[in-house]
Amino acid sequence: MTTISASTPVIQPPEWAVLQRHLMATIEAAWREFEAKYTGLDGRLRYHGQMFGRDGVDDFYEPFFNWPTFYLLGGSDDILAAAKRHWEGVTRQLTERGFLIDEYERGYDWFHQGESLVFFYALCAADPADPAFRERALRFARLYLPGSPTGNYDPGHRIIVAPHNGSGGPRPGVGEEWESYSATHLGMKPYGLPLDDLDGIRGWDDLAAPGNADRMGQAMQERMGVGDTAVNLAATSLAANAWLYDNAAEFRDWIIEYVDAWRARAEANNGLIPDNVGPGGKVGELHSGHWYGGHYGWAWPHGLHSVGSAALIAASNDFLIRGDESTWNLARRPLDTVLAQGRRQHFDPKASTLGHWWEGHLGEDIQYEIELVPYRYSAHGWFDWHPAPIHFLFWLWWNSGSDSDRLRLEQTLARAGYRWRRVQQFRDKEEAGHEAAWYAWLRGEYPDHPRQSLLMALGQVSQRLALIRQDNGASQGDDIHWWQQVNPVATEILSQQILGAPTTLYNGGLPAARLRYWDQERKRPGLPEGVAALVRHLSNEGITCTLVNLDPVRTRRVVVQAGGWAEDRIDQVTFDTLADGWPGPVHGRSDVTEPAVEQRQRPVGANKLVIELPPLTQVTPTFHLTRRAYPPRHQTYPTISEGLR
Repeated sequence: MTTISASTPVIQPPEWAVLQRHLMATIEAAWREFEAKYTGLDGRLRYHGQMFGRDGVDDFYEPFFNWPTFYLLGGSDDILAAAKRHWEGVTRQLTERGFLIDEYERGYDWFHQGESLVFFYALCAADPADPAFRERALRFARLYLPGSPTGNYDPGHRIIVAPHNGSGGPRPGVGEEWESYSATHLGMKPYGLPLDDLDGIRGWDDLAAPGNADRMGQAMQERMGVGDTAVNLAATSLAANAWLYDNAAEFRDWIIEYVDAWRARAEANNGLIPDNVGPGGKVGELHSGHWYGGHYGWAWPHGLHSVGSAALIAASNDFLIRGDESTWNLARRPLDTVLAQGRRQHFDPKASTLGHWWEGHLGEDIQYEIELVPYRYSAHGWFDWHPAPIHFLFWLWWNSGSDSDRLRLEQTLARAGYRWRRVQQFRDKEEAGHEAAWYAWLRGEYPDHPRQSLLMALGQVSQRLALIRQDNGASQGDDIHWWQQVNPVATEILSQQILGAPTTLYNGGLPAARLRYWDQERKRPGLPEGVAALVRHLSNEGITCTLVNLDPVRTRRVVVQAGGWAEDRIDQVTFDTLADGWPGPVHGRSDVTEPAVEQRQRPVGANKLVIELPPLTQVTPTFHLTRRAYPPRHQTYPTISEGLR
């Protein structure tokens, strides 16, 4: 394996490097407090409240979703062991309550299943050598393959046969809680009517008339509770995660078959993915021929937020296994369609279903006129206006590397109407949303981004710790969202800086990385203790990062891997080395001068190399890449003697 050595001395430790290691140390202490307060010895969450209908499974897994990611960044062995313990403890807890069969969701929609499974996928990526999680990954994926005894998938029509599905097979209907859709459910009023074509029900207040709530509920069960829906595309992540173990054809073939079916439906709909397919395999079969109206579809409840995410996830998984660039059109067309409707006006959070989410993202900039786009569509046309989903646009460009996708992102940012070249103080449960400011750094327009973003993350962890410490225990009894709100593991900025990647698509995406690291001494993933990393530039052709060893005594050796699944080849590496003249004569000038450096190049021809970091040294390599040169695979620690591709 090619080895390069850092020789440039650390004269003054970069502030970002010190802050990054401080953030990691703070998180390391914080998760232990969370665990001690909110979990039992077997890993389950301390919860004594009620769980209703089919909802709840995702909320028990979500508090831990990014703990394996922290391990991959360089967190302790303890956090990986804790993450596994909590997955298993929560799984037992939910099995006892009747929500799981054979460790898997009995039957629920994929908007929520995806939220549950990002934790599971991260565990598989963090330790693919664990035989128990490998077995689970294969078993869970086979629940959806043709011939599965669950009957989730109909190969004749190439559909998942119900919006609610899982280990118990297709589960008809959309949940017992919606057997009557009442006007008294005021929490649902912002989302409006699930179906807009029932006689005598044209607005929310009509639900209060005798019999109308029951009629709406019955129509939801009958028309939205059977057949396929676009958010089921997130199930492809189950198969992609299983495929990453051995590249088995059974998982690859199903992903291609299922995604191709949806691509054909989109092409027949002028390129725009529909949201529903009836039991007979026809779009609009239960919705008067309309391409909209399905569960978690374009009309109800979230529109682009749910459909766009599923399209991105499916395209990502399809591209992962066969590299067909045209698959990204499944995700591009929904974005292009809503962007074409854009208009500049003041944003009213109360008039939008995701207004509360955008309030935090915009902060004081909510006072400005902003470019808004519609997220939903019904018989009355496009509606429900929000700022453009920059995180989707960024994800598309980050994955595809396409110039056209970069241009779309930049044009949307240029007309956004708010100050996106800054770190806005907010944190969502998704650990995402700061992609625009990071993009400004990658373009060289925001030089203070590393420091500002790390300070923001430190503030988030400090606030969560304060909330945990002042909690008197009442929240443990009946609030299944509390744990998500106080999860002190903040990984968004660390993922950007270290892995060169945005946060996982929260409703079911696989973990992402442009670079991965391995501690050669401990023979495990992540940065060694005392080492910090900062991605400075990335493109399809290369990626530049800085590695700093803050340890004054110990040499650290890091194996750097190109691609989250080792799919990229490092053709050559350019890096800085110390020129002659340092540290100078003993009786020289008393001021410290910056050392002179020169650039060297070295051929690599593999997906990994070793960087040796003597005490208090740093190096800034640029890896010149051929993207997707190798089959993506889950990775375990690479021994130096192994034959690398």
